[in-house]
Amino acid sequence: MTAAVASLTVLETGPLTTVQDAGRFGQGALGIGRSGACDRAAYRLANRMVGNVDGAAVLEVTFGGLVLRADADVVLVTTGARSAGMPHNAPLTLAAGEQLVLRPPVTGARTYLAVRGGIDVPEVLGSRSTDLLAGLGPDVIAAGDRLPVGRSFGPMPGVDVAAVREPEAGEVVVQVQPGPRREWFTDDSWEMLLNQPYSVTAQSNRVGLRLDGVPLERVNTGELSSEGMVRGALQIPLSGTPVLFLADHPITGGYPVIGYVVDDDVDRCGQLRTGQTLRFTTRRLNH
Repeated sequence: MTAAVASLTVLETGPLTTVQDAGRFGQGALGIGRSGACDRAAYRLANRMVGNVDGAAVLEVTFGGLVLRADADVVLVTTGARSAGMPHNAPLTLAAGEQLVLRPPVTGARTYLAVRGGIDVPEVLGSRSTDLLAGLGPDVIAAGDRLPVGRSFGPMPGVDVAAVREPEAGEVVVQVQPGPRREWFTDDSWEMLLNQPYSVTAQSNRVGLRLDGVPLERVNTGELSSEGMVRGALQIPLSGTPVLFLADHPITGGYPVIGYVVDDDVDRCGQLRTGQTLRFTTRRLNH
């Protein structure tokens, strides 16, 4: 007799819960972005903590509020933004019938929940990631959804708690490198980019962080043909204030890119909340 497939039933979703994995690779020429987890480091850690195979799908929970019920005994873990009142960065067993409640985190924006075996929803173009901009992948998680749990996993790592830092609560400093359209801006604008604090606005999402600060002045005010965009690009629209692209960024864009945030620091940016302060530096940072 074949054993029943384990599953999780969604009772509440919070502001936004999506399925995410490592993303869709190598399809940019077809107009298909990578998407995937906003905080890739937290995503990878979650899978490692429960012995999942590389690329297994997890839940990305924005600002908590997720309530799940286990339909069979499962092993799971949360990483990224810590939900108060439950183990974090530490595997736990949720018995059949038990509920898990993710409260809003004190710091950080996105919590990653990995279950041993992975979230086994169907792949779309080689990935289980929900791309909010392109409308690809699984639907945004809704109350009443039943999420099947996969059976592909390796040995547990034998680590009770992962010693990793919490997402930062105050001002965050990230490393930036000059972009392909740096010359479109005055030297004073480049210095201003590096020397002023930017505030994360409420218009930020998985596509990118919209930042508020003193507008940057362009030297070249002409039109720019659409160019390829990548995660971490700092695009300057007509407002003069940056947009920092995250996981669901567009494949092309028509505004100049003044710089790029280094890849590891983009993970940290994926945990920023509305009103937090972000600064840029060209210095190499030690985290």
